[in-house]
Amino acid sequence: MQLSALKVFCDLSETESFTKAAQINGVTQSAVSQQISALERQFKSMLIERSKKKFRLTREGEILYEYSKRICHTFDELENKLAEERDIVSGSIRVATIYSIGLHDLPPYMKKFLKAFPTVKIHVEYRRANQVYEDVLGNAVDLGLVAYPNKDPRLEIVPLRKDRMVMVCHPQHPFAKLKVLPIKSLTGQKFIGFEPDIPTRKAIDRIFKDHSINVHTVMEFDNVETVKRAVEIDAGVSILPQTTIAAEAAQGSLVQVPFEGEEFHRPLAALYKKNKVLSPAMKQFLAIVKES
Repeated sequence: MQLSALKVFCDLSETESFTKAAQINGVTQSAVSQQISALERQFKSMLIERSKKKFRLTREGEILYEYSKRICHTFDELENKLAEERDIVSGSIRVATIYSIGLHDLPPYMKKFLKAFPTVKIHVEYRRANQVYEDVLGNAVDLGLVAYPNKDPRLEIVPLRKDRMVMVCHPQHPFAKLKVLPIKSLTGQKFIGFEPDIPTRKAIDRIFKDHSINVHTVMEFDNVETVKRAVEIDAGVSILPQTTIAAEAAQGSLVQVPFEGEEFHRPLAALYKKNKVLSPAMKQFLAIVKES
């Protein structure tokens, strides 16, 4: 029996998916099935109830999972401790990020990190916010990057910085001539928003509710890039993080106007699974993305 088989079993137990367990470990689904069968022969026990439509561990499977998790955790601690003693930063980091952070916030930090630690490989997945949480909890990735982080007892949340939120419009829109915008002025405006399950949309909805503002939502999208394209054709105005529209503002295809008398911010955070052993590479990466 190899340690890799126990890790595959832990990943399968946590993701409840042969496909995801295979992806995490860089093997085929067939290889995952073979390793599980080998463990069942080793322990002379059925580990998964195969007759059920929903994935479920047997009692023996639950026991093996608990002990395997401890064994893998201890081995990870050993590897990382030895790496720290030798002052080695190498290996790989798997990151899941929402589009806006991945496209606009992450690149300069990635560049700085890779310059300092060129032997580390970083794999970045662009995901919706709910999928980032799923990936982190299911061990499909090491770290997640999100906005408006949700508290979860299973996760460690590392606050990063806050993005200022501004009104964004087409250069020919009447708002484009203003230096500041009273937020009440958005009442009745055609509005380009995010889809209802996006955290930034929920935050903007709360702002509208707090200020008794009703807008006419004409389009909804799941990422900031599409929202910007809709505003560029003058389909409506929007509220976006200032960092995400810097390029368009410089080119003149979009105009940003801050709100009068108050500021709204979008908090960003990194997250990882509680009790996860952070490798030296992950610690260094977190240290860099935490920089303002």
